Amino acid sequence: MRNDIRIATRQSPLALWQAEAVKAQLLHHSPELRVTLVPLVTHGDIILDRSLSKVGGKGLFVKELEHALFEGNADIAVHSMKDVPMHLPDGLAIAAILSRGSVEDVFVSQHYTSLKDMPAGARVGTSSARRKLLLQKNYPHIECVDVRGNVATRLDKCFSGHVDGLILAAAGLERLNLSNHIQEYLHPDDWLPAPGQGAIGVELRSDDTELKNLIGRLNHQESWETVTAERAISRALNGGCGVPLAAYAVIEDNRLWLRAWWENPTTGQYLFSQAKGSRDFPDIFGEKVAENLRSGR
Repeated sequence: MRNDIRIATRQSPLALWQAEAVKAQLLHHSPELRVTLVPLVTHGDIILDRSLSKVGGKGLFVKELEHALFEGNADIAVHSMKDVPMHLPDGLAIAAILSRGSVEDVFVSQHYTSLKDMPAGARVGTSSARRKLLLQKNYPHIECVDVRGNVATRLDKCFSGHVDGLILAAAGLERLNLSNHIQEYLHPDDWLPAPGQGAIGVELRSDDTELKNLIGRLNHQESWETVTAERAISRALNGGCGVPLAAYAVIEDNRLWLRAWWENPTTGQYLFSQAKGSRDFPDIFGEKVAENLRSGR
């Protein structure tokens, strides 16, 4: 019977918050456990002067954590699911997705209460290809500026005047008690989020059956289904941080409702698709919606 669990996590305040949330849930289910955090620095945390698409993609945020799993220096790793590559290394698996937080993007600014209030030439910071495309489509008069780093670093860029506003994930600000900086929530009806946004996942070695069963108690079934469907779209379309792509699934009347858009990297076309289907096989459902996108349906 395992008594000790070591959690690999990034060292940013948000990542530590997420790891502590997993720890709290583990102790709720199994108070006898000894749970410790193993904070690590990833390449994604170090390389801040270049876009992720130019230096290896979002996998830079998870490789060191996954290496700790392979080397036996940690038992599980905790991630923001939107940062987890669509193809996991052989031997690793996502064992649980916690109850999902807010999925929306939000607008942060010291001087403007909404994106529509920003004048021509105003500068909005984001390094996301998805957010950049949405800004260009909906607010072509706004200039996009690459801003990377943890939440505090990006807020500093805004408050110091480097940019006039930021687009960030609502969940990160809410979890860090920074919601007071939010000027506007960008509703999914008009502004679809990234696949897996707002969700926390737990990764482990796929052959560790005992731990897999233990971690499985943390899984939130609806969040698992919606995130699985969204990630299936990105995987089918070879989505990465350099490809503008959005996907958002909800459960309505016991069925999955999945909406997604994608900028075809070959043609430059902006394509949108949505469908409703069974909850039984969310990965297959997501692949079907991805095929609709690919064919322009």
